[in-house]
Amino acid sequence: MSTRLAEVRLSATPKPAAKPAATGVRWPFVWAWLFVCVFYFVQYALRSAPGVMMPELTSAFGLTALGVSSLLGLYFYTYSVFGLVAGASLDRYGAKLPIAVGVFCVAAGSILFGLGSIGSAEAGRLLQGAGSAFAFTGAVFLAAHGFSDRWLATAIGFTQFFGMLGGFAGQLAVDPLVHGLITWQSFWIYAGVLLAAIAVCLLIITPVQTGKPQGSVWTMFEPYKVVLTNPQSYLCGFVGGLMFMPTNIGDMIWGAPFLGSLGVDHAHAIMRSSMVPLGWVIGCPLLGYAADRLGRRKPVVLLGTVLMLLSLVGLIYTPGLLPPYIGGLAFGIGSGAAMIPYTMIKEVNPDNVKGSAAGAMNFLVFILSALLAPAFGGLLQRLSGGQPLTVEDFQMADLVWIGAIVLAFILTFFIRETGSAVRTSAKTS
Repeated sequence: MSTRLAEVRLSATPKPAAKPAATGVRWPFVWAWLFVCVFYFVQYALRSAPGVMMPELTSAFGLTALGVSSLLGLYFYTYSVFGLVAGASLDRYGAKLPIAVGVFCVAAGSILFGLGSIGSAEAGRLLQGAGSAFAFTGAVFLAAHGFSDRWLATAIGFTQFFGMLGGFAGQLAVDPLVHGLITWQSFWIYAGVLLAAIAVCLLIITPVQTGKPQGSVWTMFEPYKVVLTNPQSYLCGFVGGLMFMPTNIGDMIWGAPFLGSLGVDHAHAIMRSSMVPLGWVIGCPLLGYAADRLGRRKPVVLLGTVLMLLSLVGLIYTPGLLPPYIGGLAFGIGSGAAMIPYTMIKEVNPDNVKGSAAGAMNFLVFILSALLAPAFGGLLQRLSGGQPLTVEDFQMADLVWIGAIVLAFILTFFIRETGSAVRTSAKTS
């Protein structure tokens, strides 16, 4: 039976071309990776943009803080579930069609969100999440086929660089756009048109992988039997998810309102909140490169959690201690280490389930955000008693993020080290 399952799994997986040499690059996959990085940039901008539109969204949809948080949190439900679909479809069909379909979904979701009704906004946010699941997973899949193992963590770090740059632009650049040049509805519609153009480009340039999938469509989920029966996969997913939640929810949705409770005016609150994704822009490639050069993953993850914890405590509980922009930047740099478990989950699972490993990672990471987004909004509403949010309300609620970072630090010790230094040592011993 086990032999038969192995045969089904292998037959459902496209046969990739030979792995590049240690210093080789397969340029067709690299060019496609770059276009997916642009897609990742745009979809991350759409993920963070609602944070600068909270008054407009509250007014347009007639929602409370909990209602807006629940609306925006719909993104994470479909993102997490379709992370599994994305990984499995990449392993079965290759990158060309699945990623293009994902981009078209985000384009349609963006246009629906811009129509301005609550029904279309809900449908649009669900479509955005579903399609966005193909962005980072697709980029990791293409990077794994285009770059050698030696530089994979660096490539994944630069992938996240593009995404975090989009998160930064989604706050700092979008705010003056929707409060001056165009309406917030027009922003979403224009973004949808841009994404549709990116999808067409990807259909043209993405390499077609050889090998015709066999068996029913359900066989494409066979690789998850390998990934999701591996306890190390869950450890990687939970560590990454716990490190992402304070940024996905704590900053990108509630960062500007927290600063507003401190008396910071709107424009400066947006600028200071955008320092967190700017820190990702620096931290993701820098810490990914450090993990590759060191040949060890876990020390860099631990360092990132410590930097996150110290800077978050300074930002929330001693807001006058750190210079206005330094705390958020340091917090973002530390959270860049959350990308390293994406490399580790690939390394703790067989090579023929790369796409499914990345999909499972996205599922585990963002199911935590999907559950916490409305819960955190409800906690803030309960603490405030329906009144305007105060600093004390945020300080009490943000203990959730302190606990998440501490738990990520502890769980990291239980992940198996997968760095090149350990693999080299094992081969020579």
